[in-house]
Amino acid sequence: MADKPDDHPREIALEARTIAGEKLYSPSASRNRDAIRDVVLEVMPSEGKILEIGGGTGEHGAHIAAAAPGLTWHSGDPDPASRASIAAWIEDAGLANLRGPHAVDVTAEDWGADWGADWGVEAGAPFDGLVSINMIHIAPFAAATGLFAGAGRLLKRGGVLFLYGPFSREGVHSAPSNEAFNASLKSRDPSWGVRDLEHDLAPLAQKNALVREMIVEMPANNLCVVFRKQ
Repeated sequence: MADKPDDHPREIALEARTIAGEKLYSPSASRNRDAIRDVVLEVMPSEGKILEIGGGTGEHGAHIAAAAPGLTWHSGDPDPASRASIAAWIEDAGLANLRGPHAVDVTAEDWGADWGADWGVEAGAPFDGLVSINMIHIAPFAAATGLFAGAGRLLKRGGVLFLYGPFSREGVHSAPSNEAFNASLKSRDPSWGVRDLEHDLAPLAQKNALVREMIVEMPANNLCVVFRKQ
């Protein structure tokens, strides 16, 4: 079914992106892609299947897949313009291990339950890693809930859930800029906001057999947070 016009389209980015054909270019991705790639490569296995949720422009997936030929990287986004950009980045990269774009919406109940042979993954818990970069704060909290529930269902035992973005700790923001950013997010949409690792995400992890394993401080008061499936 064709997408219907929306008089109030969902905001999908907090930055001005440049466009070349179908490809979108993110200024923040160009700044932080090397640092994020390095942590992903540190925590993921050298071989396996990775599912990227909320892939945005597609730049991170293409950048990481190029550096990790043993990882089959499935990228996608529920937003049609983002999927078009991801498809363009995949085509331009020409990598055998870069797949997509999928249209996974983690707020959908039991998302991923209908995947079959076209994904090249087996039933049950097929993925070695799930990756979500700058997603859960620009979405309702239901997206975080769905992301963790999906990780609990779809990650193999020992698999990794990797998050990147701004987070607070024990109800305290790491910097005044993050507190201001949180206020700005909520002014745009009250359901958005910087998520708290202990108050918001720890209960979701516990509920879905995930244990927080690592926190890596990143530039601009962001964090990489790594959970492992038990």
